[in-house]
Amino acid sequence: MKSLEQNYRKGTLEVVDVPHPKAAAGRVIVRTVASLASVGTEKAMVELARKSLVGKARARPDLVKQVLDKARTDGLLETWRQVMGRLETPIQLGYSSAGTVIEVGPGVDGFRTGDRVACTGSGYAGHAEVVSVPAKLCVQVPDDVDFQSASFVALGGIALESVRMAGVELGSRVVVIGLGLLGQIAVQILNAAGAHVFGIDVDSEKAALAASHGAERTAVAGSGTSVTETVSAWTGGNGADAVIIMASTEGNEPLQQASEMCRERARIVATGMVGLDVPRREFYDKELELVVSRAWGPGLYDPRYTGGAVDYPLPYARWTAERNAQEFLSQLSRGAVSVDHLVSHRFPIEDAAQAYEMILEGGESYLGVVLTYTAGPVESGEASSAIADARPVAGMEEPSLSKVWLNG
Repeated sequence: MKSLEQNYRKGTLEVVDVPHPKAAAGRVIVRTVASLASVGTEKAMVELARKSLVGKARARPDLVKQVLDKARTDGLLETWRQVMGRLETPIQLGYSSAGTVIEVGPGVDGFRTGDRVACTGSGYAGHAEVVSVPAKLCVQVPDDVDFQSASFVALGGIALESVRMAGVELGSRVVVIGLGLLGQIAVQILNAAGAHVFGIDVDSEKAALAASHGAERTAVAGSGTSVTETVSAWTGGNGADAVIIMASTEGNEPLQQASEMCRERARIVATGMVGLDVPRREFYDKELELVVSRAWGPGLYDPRYTGGAVDYPLPYARWTAERNAQEFLSQLSRGAVSVDHLVSHRFPIEDAAQAYEMILEGGESYLGVVLTYTAGPVESGEASSAIADARPVAGMEEPSLSKVWLNG
């Protein structure tokens, strides 16, 4: 079967043939119909892989520290051998997909062959024709939700978890900084929750896209108009109840800007990869709260949870990674959220490397990039479905690339 894999030592990204995964305890085997490229996260991974060893070390000083600590305990030669081994091991890109169940492993309840499912998780729901996914990271797709939309499940869960962490109430005034895929989805979720939404981006077309899908007001950063003053006027001089940062940049500007826009005792949620050097004076004067949102919910990084050994009781952990994924699909089903307008390109898996070259080169505008798969022989009881290929998607008004790399 075909899989898109990144070699971190050589820097190569290619579609390769790999063995078909076998059913294992607690796992569901899924034939992929569509997978979504998380262009922010995955672009960073590919760019890191193409750096020299020195460049990789400069980009990830946290990993360098781990290597040095290991060298002190295991010795330099053993550490070097293990590091090189890790770099030589190909990594499958992708963590958000949808397809059809073709096999269910031992100990798995709630799934059967032929089920339409959405899958999440790095190392599980990758860009591959067939994937093996822990049952807790696999959810049923409603009948009226297509595979392409369902492939947004992980990013939808991330946006949903960010909104939850913002503590939004009916009537809250919320600012979303960064209107890439995550920001666009967050705007719609906030609108569905009855919040007033103000979207900010450096790209006027992304701002316009958000305005046509739930944002009450938008602004273009760096256009000469003070965004902070505009938000202040929009809130009647009170300041925003919450700010969700979806932008990604090494700088501290989004956090500084967010603190200036907030009312007293407001909450800032940092979802994008941004600088977290807290502007103490602003935070002290307003008694602000900063929360860093982690992925799409509790349980994702707990091997006991993903392995199926435990679940988090609903009364004590209302929204887990699984429940957020289910709820995002529910919102798609009821029409509160839509993602069709966010898909700018579709590539067949065979041309996946070309899709990432397009993303890296930046010569062509893009937003949502979906990889499609041609269904192989239909297993007993397996549903068959496919998505037509189109590059770019006809009729899609593509936003131009932002000056700030936007998460998702």
